Amino acid sequence: MKTDMTRYLPILTWGRAYNRSALSSDVVAALIVTIMLIPQSLAYALLAGLPPEAGLYASIAPIMLYAVFGTSRALAVGPVAVVSLMTAAALSNIVEQGTMGYAVAALSLAALSGVILLAMGLFRLGFVANFLSHPVIAGFITASGIIIAASQLKHVLGIDAEGNNLLELVISITEHIAETNWITAIIGILATGFLFWVRKGLRPLLKRFGLSDGLTGVLVKTGPVAVVVATTAAVWAFGLSAKGVKIVGEVPQSLPPLTLPSFSPELLGQLLLPAFLISIIGFVESISVAQTLAAKKRQRIDPDQELIGLGAANIGAALTGGFPVTGGFSRSVVNFDAGAETPAAGAFTAVGLAIAALALTPLIYFLPKATLAATIIVAVLSLVDFSILKRSWDYSKADFSAVFATMIITLAIGVEAGVSAGVGLSILLHLYKSSKPHIAEVGQVPGTEHYRNILRHDVITDQSIVSLRVDESLYFANARYLEDKIHNRVAGDKNIRHVILQCSAINDIDLSALESLETINARLHEMGVKLHLSEVKGPVMDRLKRAHFLAELTGEVFLSQFEASRTLKQM
Repeated sequence: MKTDMTRYLPILTWGRAYNRSALSSDVVAALIVTIMLIPQSLAYALLAGLPPEAGLYASIAPIMLYAVFGTSRALAVGPVAVVSLMTAAALSNIVEQGTMGYAVAALSLAALSGVILLAMGLFRLGFVANFLSHPVIAGFITASGIIIAASQLKHVLGIDAEGNNLLELVISITEHIAETNWITAIIGILATGFLFWVRKGLRPLLKRFGLSDGLTGVLVKTGPVAVVVATTAAVWAFGLSAKGVKIVGEVPQSLPPLTLPSFSPELLGQLLLPAFLISIIGFVESISVAQTLAAKKRQRIDPDQELIGLGAANIGAALTGGFPVTGGFSRSVVNFDAGAETPAAGAFTAVGLAIAALALTPLIYFLPKATLAATIIVAVLSLVDFSILKRSWDYSKADFSAVFATMIITLAIGVEAGVSAGVGLSILLHLYKSSKPHIAEVGQVPGTEHYRNILRHDVITDQSIVSLRVDESLYFANARYLEDKIHNRVAGDKNIRHVILQCSAINDIDLSALESLETINARLHEMGVKLHLSEVKGPVMDRLKRAHFLAELTGEVFLSQFEASRTLKQM
């Protein structure tokens, strides 16, 4: 019972060993992440099409719940760019942005995502995320980063523009470009330029002044706060809001409210697919970050428990005025670099954000939306990685086609179509590759017991024996391919008396493949050729013993390929 409790409540494990040193490290990390997260949370709420306070609300309860249920010591949970974009894309097709129904739909989307993640965790279905290959994810995130950056140009320019894909956005921005508010544009361009300079040029400058790496890192990470303060002060001091500069305006000065998602079957039905896609993408992004950071300290991440932690976080967001959340890359890295020792750092961050929501929101009344857009643009452009196209082209043309298609579909149609295409292409790519497995005819390397491909090595063969090595598990998609391969090799050579199927790379044989083996055995028998197996793995042999195949096999099952060849040569 105790083991089960610690499995589902990791806080019971790290909480027992919590000490003053960990407390000190967690508080410092929380302070740095809180400063970074305030403008970021507001910006991602804007991206999701929600009021800015929703970003703060989505960063309080979810972080607290993840600290209880999550296994990563450094993962910082909250709104992230890609999930915020997917939220806006999903809701804009159902509810009008800016309405009460839109906010309720966002809560419902978070709740559905939470339930899906929680169910996947309880039933240990974390492997589902493996259906998205990493190159396809990279292509999707790159395309999403481009769409996100393009979607924020309207705020930088102070114009109205709409669109769920790059083509629609470009057309809409072009149609409204003449309406540009030049004061807003100057603020947005200067803020974007400054944030890019902070990322690239501030660190070398501070080091020249002799500042330590730790202090330099903190100052670089607080760059967005500096630009928020400067542009807010400028708008207030010069009355720029009266000159058309759009500002955040009044933000409720309160803790997250208690909210409930909609239970309308019609709405939930419309949100089910987007919720599933958001859950998968969010989990993949989160687990990648968590495992990368955990490896640096030789810590362990439990993917199924991570699903439970993220599920609880999303349900928490649905109940406290938020929207879908996941583990963010940038803030998690900052949390780790700042010295976070336990998930308590996240809980302290939540306390800091709660204080900000209670006391600091009046200070952001004059914050220009152009500044928040600049924050988003700089953050997401770091996700854009076109090098994946060259790497995939050089390594595998099939992988390249999947990555390229995912990027094009995402840019041309939208993020939902893009991620759906990514999942479909990942599965199709696997089926295509495994449907035509590599089958090598092997021979003996002289002076050894090793057998290698006759096309790659100088080996010894026997004209009466054909040895074939299948480098893939056998299942319904490739069973007929093996039948044809063996038939084509044996049919035209009357010297062949034995076929040895080397099974060293076969981890599984399904029922369709078993029936194909029975067919191969029968056809070879009609030709006067015996079928033999070698190096069959234990689990595979256990399943074969439960069928009639071994009793009907015309040949034998050998422990090794060497033993099989030596025995058959003497016959």
